Formats: sequence, structure tokens, C-alpha cells
Amino acid sequence: MSETAPDAASRTSPAPGGGPPGGTAPGTAGRPARRTVLAAGAGAAVLLTAPSPARAAPPAPTQAPTPNPGLTPYASYWFPDSLPPGEPGAGIVWRSLKAWTPESDPDLAHNAATIPLAPRFTPVPPHRDARAGQARIASLVSFGPTAGNPSQGSATADSYALTHWAYIDELVFWGGSAGEGIVLAPNAPVTDAAHRNGVRVLGNVFLPPVAYGGDLRWTRDLVQRDPLGRFPLAEKLVQVALTHGFDGWFVNAETDGGDSALASRTREFLRALRAAGAPHGLRITWYDAMNITGSVGWQGALNALNQEFFEDRAGKVADTLFVDFRWTQETLAASGALADRLGRSRHELWAAVDVESNGRHSQVRWDAIIPRDRDHVVSYGFYRPEWTRNHLTDRSPGAFHLSDDLFWTGESLDPARPAPGSGWRAPATAVADRSTVTGLPFACSFNTGHGLRWYEDGEVSGETPWSHLALQDRLPGRRWVVDTAGERPTVGLDFADAWRGGSSLLVSGRLTAPAAVGLHATRLPLTRTTVAELVHRTGAGPVSVEFGVATREPAAPGDPVPYTWLRAAAPAGGRGWRTTRVPLAALAGSTAYALAVRITPGGKEPVSWRLGALSVRDTARTRRPAPPAHLKVTASVRRGDEAELRLSWDRAAGPVRHYELHRLLPDGTRRFLGGTCAAALHVPRVTRAGRERAAVFELRSVGETYMASAPARTELAW
Repeated sequence: MSETAPDAASRTSPAPGGGPPGGTAPGTAGRPARRTVLAAGAGAAVLLTAPSPARAAPPAPTQAPTPNPGLTPYASYWFPDSLPPGEPGAGIVWRSLKAWTPESDPDLAHNAATIPLAPRFTPVPPHRDARAGQARIASLVSFGPTAGNPSQGSATADSYALTHWAYIDELVFWGGSAGEGIVLAPNAPVTDAAHRNGVRVLGNVFLPPVAYGGDLRWTRDLVQRDPLGRFPLAEKLVQVALTHGFDGWFVNAETDGGDSALASRTREFLRALRAAGAPHGLRITWYDAMNITGSVGWQGALNALNQEFFEDRAGKVADTLFVDFRWTQETLAASGALADRLGRSRHELWAAVDVESNGRHSQVRWDAIIPRDRDHVVSYGFYRPEWTRNHLTDRSPGAFHLSDDLFWTGESLDPARPAPGSGWRAPATAVADRSTVTGLPFACSFNTGHGLRWYEDGEVSGETPWSHLALQDRLPGRRWVVDTAGERPTVGLDFADAWRGGSSLLVSGRLTAPAAVGLHATRLPLTRTTVAELVHRTGAGPVSVEFGVATREPAAPGDPVPYTWLRAAAPAGGRGWRTTRVPLAALAGSTAYALAVRITPGGKEPVSWRLGALSVRDTARTRRPAPPAHLKVTASVRRGDEAELRLSWDRAAGPVRHYELHRLLPDGTRRFLGGTCAAALHVPRVTRAGRERAAVFELRSVGETYMASAPARTELAW
């Protein structure tokens, strides 16, 4: 029976693949059989309204505070149909998915993603062991608690700002609990950021173990048929995915006590779900838990007991299968062989790798999945890689990104030169990176989706920490490939200064020879009117700067990228930000396959050089985006000289990267309040400025190269 007032531990979902207490999985040494999901508390939008010191924020509470339940939007979660007995705990709302409709959902405008899934390509890998066309990676991530996970906002930089999308194929929005809800729709910023990088995002259907409050009636609710023999919850799940803008469902049936009839009904439900979703590009991942007997018996393999949830006699049932942690080298080899016999790709099997507790210090039998001396056996899936944030004492953005880079790139922090003999086989050492930079215009301000302040044109326009993953740029996938005959400089994303957003690229240290820093892998068509622009500044040590464009790919993995180097004038005088234009007319008619910068020291002192923005565009086609229309305050709550409000608007005609909201103060200054890719925004606090009659708001469309439209305005009278 589900609890009625769950505590912090029971209100979050346990890991999949439960076993006897104290047991371990063969894939990861010492893995506890059951763990609870940590409340990551990751912010999902930028709402810079509450003052906070520019330092690491304290760990987020398990239950996020609720300024006003009627105005604050949170990520959507439901039970399939019937609700638990009793009353929900504080801050929790019990909802029935069967009763849900888009028209009745007041938060849908805040939760609907708008960025379409971008196509990707695979460049020639920077190292011969990073293989294309073999193992892929799924990632199961808890970005926050099930209840109280913000749809669009967190005034903190302490968030899991995932940036290594280049190695991920599928992201699961992990969570759910018997005391809150067991069907989770991803919040919009996660989906928008993933889609910009070509990564599919799946919602989570979690039918909990009985020991964690699971009730078999929820499984029966999920797979119920209507009088016409249809599966109404399958149709509802498709409707949720389409209206929220994500890519399918991870289905995890771990409630024991069923029988073969329920298992058969569940398989038919999966087939109906896939049939309804496939025309829209939706996908299903089935977790290795329930088997064909109806019992929960984790196999750690694809075998005769769970094959029918992956592929039955009529064909495909699920697109991929997440293999439980119990796998061994033998069971993975047999699983791959069975997938081959079924006519399916063995890389549609995700072997679970638990990194929740020990991250990159986990002991994993890598040769069972991605051996170096032969083809990869299957793909693999990380369970809870947000360990890179959660285990830190210092959760400042810089500390987090160093931790995350070590996890995804490896100890060398250079995917072209992996550290020899490392026990942690970082993704960059085995899996080929991918990119979505295929068309003009393209721009990157090295914004990670969170920061200590918000910058515009090199000036601070928002003084408080923030997070909003959808405002993240398409960052370089390979961090960082550095070629130099001398000392290697330190290269990384830095939060002490920025041109736009919250961060910039910093190259620092003692340079004894020119250093080339690889940036984006691209497929950009170049014309006589194509130009590149670099916004950069020098903090210490004179340097000269060149811009690199590769018009062909390396001949083989691990070969150097053949750049053509074009001079870009170094920042001059005053150490301020400078924009340098590099015409690319000499390369007209070719394709840019990669971009880079090369820094040459002008003396012997250490250097400090920042790249605030990089863009490549066709000057003959540059224009500002159209402004949004009909900006209005749709709801507000007053508390003396403060107000909380929701705004909405009509989307601008034509392409828009995102929207930015500012407060226009009586003295004429503009203060950044927030940004979003949606057409609605929640502002938790606006404080009256002196005796002003009304708070004035300006909303602008922002294009791909960060050009802003004319503003739309509205007011809130005091």
C-alpha cells in the first residue's frame, strides 16, 4: 500500500533492478541492491529575482519551496488512473493521467518544449578507440524531485547542467514515487536543450516495487482496455508526449504479484503504445523487470523470459531494452547474439551501469560491454550520472563542470589523448561524438545553461545566480582537444566573466608555443558572403589569435584535423571585449568540417584569453528576428510592494532561438528577469521600485546569433 505522507526517502524512486538487501550487481562492484533517488533540485529556468551571493548554493531541499501553488508551474506527474488512499503530503498534487486533458492543464504552456529534435552527424573520431556505429549511451537522470520540480525556474547556479550531449543517444527523465506520482513528463528546458543537440528525451513510467509502495492496481490501470478493446492510457501517453514535445517513454514495471495474463496484456499495451506513437517518431524503452510469467524477475539479459517485450512473433514491441544491473560478460554476449538472431541491432540493448554512488570511481567490467580489442558487445546506460554534481562539497559551476568533464572525457581532459591505463573508461575514449551544427547561421557564446550572473554584451544585466538548461548553447562536443608543441594550457568554461549568458571559454597558463584549441565539428556550407566573428578579450599576456576552418575531414580516426588558419586580430587596448570579423570568401564553395582557434603568445608571461562568442553567418542573409506579440500578465498575486506573476505572449513569426524578459526601471536601466523557449513565463518576485505607478516589462525575441528584436511591452499596476 502506498504511503499517505511519505518522508524524504520514500518520496523518491528507488533504483531499478532490486535484489536482496546488501546484494551487488555484476556490472558495478559493491552496488547496493536498493537506493533512493537523490533529490537533485536542479533548476529548470532562469528567474533572476532573488538576491544571492555569487558562490556555490547549498544543497537543494528534497521538497522545493512553493511561493504560491496557484502560480508556480512544476513538471507534470500523474498516477495512471486511481489515486493512493489518504491525502498527499505537503506540496504534492495527486493527478489521474486518464482524466488529464491539455485544455484543463493550466501549466502546459510552461511545460511544453518547443525545440524540434535536431539531426546529427558523426565526424571522424579524434581517437582510434572512439568508435562510430557501435555502442551508444542512454542516461537516466533525476534533475529534481518528482513533486516541486520547477517547470521554468531556479534562482541558483547549483544545478545539473548537462553539457556532454555529444555522447548521449537517449536521456530518461528519471523519477517517480508511490507517494507523489509514477508517470513523469520531462520539463521543457531539459527537452529543449537535448533536442538542440539531437538527443531524444523519454518520460518515465515507473511502477514501483511493493516494498516501495507499489500497488499492482496501477499496473492494471495502465494496461486497461476500453469496451472497444483499445488501450486508453496508451493513447493518453502519446498525447502527453506530443503536447509536451518529448520523444517517448521508458516503461519500468517492477510491481510484483502479476501473472502471465497480466504480462500478456502488458505486452499488448506496449504494442499499442508503439503503434500509436511511431507515426510521430515516439520511442519506447522497456526495462528488464517484469517477465512473461508476470513476475518481476530481473534477468540481466535479453532472453526467453523477457524477449517478447522487445520483439515477439509479430515484430518489434519496444525500440530498446534496458538490461538490469545483474548482467555478466556471458549474459551480455548471449543477449547480443539473441538480438542478432531476431534481426535487431545488439546496440538497441542498454547494459545498466550504476554510477549513482561512486561515479567515475565505480568498478565496471568494461570489456563485457565495450572491449578495446574487438567490436562492442552492446550499448550501455548510465544510472544517475548526476553524481558529478551530487557528490561535490563545492557545487560552484566551475567545480561541477570539471567533475563532469572528468566523467565524460576522462582524466586527460582531452578526447584525442585519453589517459593510459585508467580504470574509468570515459565515454569519449570509446564512443564517437556527434554534432548538430549543420547550417548557417551558427553561434555559440559558451553558455552552459547556468551561471552566477547574467551577461549581455559583456555587461552584467542580472546580478543573481540562475539556471535554465534551454538557454544553453550548442557547445563543442570534444572538450578539449589541444594541439601544441609546448606546454598545454588550461582550457575550460569559466564563470567569472562572459559576453552573453553566464560563462565564456578561458585559455590560461604558460604558453611556450602556439596552442590550437578544437571547437565545433560542423557541416557548414561556405559562400563568398560567409564570415566568422569572434568576441574575445585578453586578461594577461599578449597573444595573437587565428581562426581555423577545416575544409576536409581527417583521413582516419586519431589523425589531426587539417585546419586552414586565418588571422584574427588580437584584442587591443584596455583588455575589453573586442569583436573580430574573419571573412571566409577564400573558402567559398567548400564545407567547413571543423572550427578552431590558435593562440600564439607574444611574450614569456602566462596568458589569460577569453572567447566570449563565436558565430559563422552569411552577411547577405542577416536580419533581426520578429518581435513577440500580445505580451500580457495572465495572473498575479500581490504581497505589499512585491508581486508574483505569470506572463504569456504570441510567438514571433519566423525562427527564434529563445525569448528574454527584462524589467524597465524608472531610471531607464534594464534588469534581466528571465528567458525561455516557451511562450509563457513565471516570475516569482517583482519588487516595486520607489513609488513607481507600474512595473514595466519588455520581452524580446532572440535569434540564433543573439540579435534581439524590438520589444513587446506590458505593465503591472501597483
